[in-house]
Amino acid sequence: MIETIASISLLAWIGYLASIIIAFSMTMSSIVKFRIINLVGASLFSLYGFVIGAYPVGILNAFIVSVDIYYLLKIFGRKESFEVLEVRADNRYMLKFLAYHHKDIQLFFPGFEYNPNETNISFFVLRNMAVAGLFLGKKDAEGTLTVTLDYVIPAYRDFKNGKFVYYHLNNKFQDQGIKKMVTHFNSKPHLDYLLKNGFIKNANGELEKLVT
Repeated sequence: MIETIASISLLAWIGYLASIIIAFSMTMSSIVKFRIINLVGASLFSLYGFVIGAYPVGILNAFIVSVDIYYLLKIFGRKESFEVLEVRADNRYMLKFLAYHHKDIQLFFPGFEYNPNETNISFFVLRNMAVAGLFLGKKDAEGTLTVTLDYVIPAYRDFKNGKFVYYHLNNKFQDQGIKKMVTHFNSKPHLDYLLKNGFIKNANGELEKLVT
């Protein structure tokens, strides 16, 4: 007989929920999000296994919990090295990078099209010498930098790139005569990212951040 929703016990719901959470974690492209979500699901599954007496299930998922915690501690505890690699507006690798990540870029920057004539600041953000993202912008004569692209590849979406660009590079921007940055948000995740990195809405509906 097929169980009806009303007849499913709370314990069974915990098992179903744990399964859904673990399955959902497998869709995460970010290793940090995968570990966190998988940790929650494995914790519930471990609890479920021990309560119903399925000790192999409980022990296995307890082990997965410990593995997730171990790697999360390593990820958040390690000191990463950030650098910038400035490139020309017609850099061939950058053009290939934009083409390769085009679909993902469109999810966060709908309608974005690269125009070399509207770019005079372009650099890759390197994390431990691996390319983590690309920053593009145009500085005008008054010292305003319009950010046209601040893209981070999926594996590095943990806000560390934004903190590096918008806080640790302030002196670099000041040396180039930049007084403030402005940009538009094209999606909810992009808006959340900008607000978390110090941007505020101005009277024109743009997001801006003073370079101090």
